[in-house]
Amino acid sequence: MADQKERWMSALALSTAVMAVLAAVTTLYVGKYSSRAVLMQGQESNQWAYYQAKSIKGHTYEIQKERLELELLAGAGKLNKETVDQYRKIIGDYTGQIKRYEGEKKEIKAKAESLAQSKERAQSMAGNFGYSLIFLQIAIMLSSVASLTKRHYLWHIGLAACSGWLFFFLDAWLLFY
Repeated sequence: MADQKERWMSALALSTAVMAVLAAVTTLYVGKYSSRAVLMQGQESNQWAYYQAKSIKGHTYEIQKERLELELLAGAGKLNKETVDQYRKIIGDYTGQIKRYEGEKKEIKAKAESLAQSKERAQSMAGNFGYSLIFLQIAIMLSSVASLTKRHYLWHIGLAACSGWLFFFLDAWLLFY
C-alpha cells in the first residue's frame, strides 16, 4: 500500500513538473508572438504613413499638371512655340512623376497588407498559446490540490486538462480554424 502511494506521488510530482516546464515554454511563445504582433502593427502603420506621403506627393504633381494644362489651353495661340514646348515638357515630366508615385504606392500597399496578415497571424498564435497556457495552469492547480488532498480523480482531471493545452498549442502552430 505504501509502495503504491509512493509510486502515485512520484507520478504526480513528475507529471506536475512536466506541466510546469510546458507552461514555461508556452509562456515564452505567448510573449514572443504578442511582441511580434505589436512590432508588426508599428511596421504596418509606418508603411501606411509612407503610402499616404507618396499619395500626397503624387496628388501635388497631379494638381500642378492640371494647372499647367489649363494654362496651356488658356494661352493657346498667344504663346510662342518655345513656351508651348516648355509647358509640354514639364507636363510630361509631371506625368512621369505621377506614374512613378502610383507604382511606388502599389509596392508600399502590398508590403503593408503583407505585414497586416503577418500581424493577424501572430495575434492568433499568441491568443491560442494563451488559451493553451490556461489549460496547463488549471492542470497544475488540480495536480497540486490532488497532492494535498490525496484525491486521485483531481490528478486525472488535471491530466485530462492537458488535452486542452495540446489542442490550443497545436492550433497556435497550425491554425485549425
